[in-house]
Amino acid sequence: GGSARDFGDEPLLIVRRLQVPLIVGEDRYAAGVFAEADFGPQLHLLDDGFQHRALARDFDIVLVTPDDARDRLLPTGRLREPLSSLRRADAVVLTSGASDENFPMNGKLVWRVRRSILAKNVPPRPLAFCGIARPQSFLLQLRTAGIEPVAEAIYRDHHAYTEQDIHQLLELKNKSEAGGFVTTEKDGINLDGYFSALEPLAVVPVKMELADSARAVDTMLRQIEERSASGMRKSFLR
Repeated sequence: GGSARDFGDEPLLIVRRLQVPLIVGEDRYAAGVFAEADFGPQLHLLDDGFQHRALARDFDIVLVTPDDARDRLLPTGRLREPLSSLRRADAVVLTSGASDENFPMNGKLVWRVRRSILAKNVPPRPLAFCGIARPQSFLLQLRTAGIEPVAEAIYRDHHAYTEQDIHQLLELKNKSEAGGFVTTEKDGINLDGYFSALEPLAVVPVKMELADSARAVDTMLRQIEERSASGMRKSFLR
């Protein structure tokens, strides 16, 4: 149960995609202790955990995009740390178009991932809308899949849609003579009770394919096991 307003859009998306226990809390240590007591997990997977140095970690993965090589630190850009911080990572994942020449790898494991969308049942002449971090990437993926929106509406990341937003989208649909709507999975969650008001609406999942994924997972699990057995973790657990 619950909504994006209760738990956040990304946690709900992870739960629905993976069907695994997920704990949300500002105190990551307390969340981990709770998970240990209630679920007995063999592995803790932290989202946005690279900057959370209070916790001991056995393996750090950082995903980078082509835009990150040109971006700036907050608040003028989107980077939370300088690119030099990649030296703390165990593996760096390059998305489509990102080059290892643009990042300080320093002998790190480099994995490559291909990102695409699963565009099914998209209405003809759709109006595309989204409230995500990089909206132009979503629009480009639509066009790569052969879908050309007749109109676009862009909102801020994690946007919680309101009744006014729905009215404006419907007005834009009529003005552009769109045949319906297309949006992202995250936006589908943030629409909450307004979903049916925009039908026909296609919610397009993003597919991430890691090259040589079996080898990458084996490498990660082996290093985790070795560090756990030796006690040589990367930070101190309080």
